Amino acid sequence: MCLILLSVDSHPTYRLILAANRDEFFDRPTEPLAFWPDAPDVLAGRDLKNRGTWLAVSRSGRLAALTNYREPGRQNPSARSRGLLISDFVSGSESPHGYLERIQTNGDEYNGFNLIVGDETGLYYYSNRGGKIQPVEPGIHGLSNRLLDTPWPKVELGKSKLQEIIETNPEIREEALFRILEDRHLPPDDSLPDTGVGLEWERMLSPLFITSDFYGTRSSSVILIDRSGRITFSERTFSNTGSGPAENEIRRFFIE
Repeated sequence: MCLILLSVDSHPTYRLILAANRDEFFDRPTEPLAFWPDAPDVLAGRDLKNRGTWLAVSRSGRLAALTNYREPGRQNPSARSRGLLISDFVSGSESPHGYLERIQTNGDEYNGFNLIVGDETGLYYYSNRGGKIQPVEPGIHGLSNRLLDTPWPKVELGKSKLQEIIETNPEIREEALFRILEDRHLPPDDSLPDTGVGLEWERMLSPLFITSDFYGTRSSSVILIDRSGRITFSERTFSNTGSGPAENEIRRFFIE
């Protein structure tokens, strides 16, 4: 996952609104959103290389989401799979804070990550490159490949667009959230972060929706959790056609 936008306790109907894009190499095998046969309470897409995921909910209302922390030159090929942090939480029973406390003790065994976990008691954030467990406070938040609410152009644009929807729409329509995630605006070079990947890559990675011949936005996801705990989880997947990304399908699930 490379972009997560959150509205936490900021809408009269929904205690959580999440809109997120997963960016990945097109040749990395992936299963679309579904309940997992080997973990029937877990609803998520799946990375078939390491068997983990980037965003998941459970039938009991647990939620977890992850982004990588961009730091070229500091990647350990033998590090533990970050994607398993998601499935381990949503399939378990530890409190969100307790789970992150445990992960914090061995955070150096993973390449850089940002992890958000939560249930009906609250939402919490931890990065093994930030070092501090913190509650995700009510409001609008954005997370890409740095720390929570780092003001990268794509994060600021996404937060602004989400704020506008929250303020002007008493009813939240998932299509409006998907439209945010489709934004391909290229910010000016002088506003781009310098994360060590070079200007060409910084440009390619700067829009909310990423396109290239070999790497880009593979899926967009919207999660709505209302104040009764009902979850709607929708995923729109994309493939590379050689002339740009093509929408494959929308999958939608409900958890009462």
